[in-house]
Amino acid sequence: MKNNFLINSVRFIILLLAQVLVFNNIDFMGYITPYPYMLFILVFPFNANRSLYLCIAFLTGLTLDMFSNSGGMHAAACLTIAYFRPVALRLTFGVSYEYNAIKLPNVTFYERLVYISSLVFVHHLVLFSLEVFNISNILYILKKTLFTGIFTSILCLLFNILFSNRKG
Repeated sequence: MKNNFLINSVRFIILLLAQVLVFNNIDFMGYITPYPYMLFILVFPFNANRSLYLCIAFLTGLTLDMFSNSGGMHAAACLTIAYFRPVALRLTFGVSYEYNAIKLPNVTFYERLVYISSLVFVHHLVLFSLEVFNISNILYILKKTLFTGIFTSILCLLFNILFSNRKG
């Protein structure tokens, strides 16, 4: 338990520092900024207390909001994906999720891709909808969600594959 807390704490600090110091400064083609910090929320232990998980997701987004001066948009997006994570897990893994038999490093690449991508796109849709906050710009929101979501999904998959232990 203590080791798990230490691993999650280090993962939290590294991902947030990387987001604030490196990825927030990337602006590819004017509208693509990757957000791999959300990988912390996606790989947080599946059997953790749900209330604690929602609080940690909110605090993750709020911490990034403080560094990015974004007024709570990341907190809202992180809380949304934390709330919908059980739905994404159930749709992606089915019965394995019901019996708590999922270990993300041990699932197939396709299942990992579907799980991470679905929550990345939900996060980005909420984030960019709050950023623009104007329904007349729906095409801009969808375009930004699509391209940034693809880039963020690739980064999250890459980081997850590179830094996961296969012990399970």
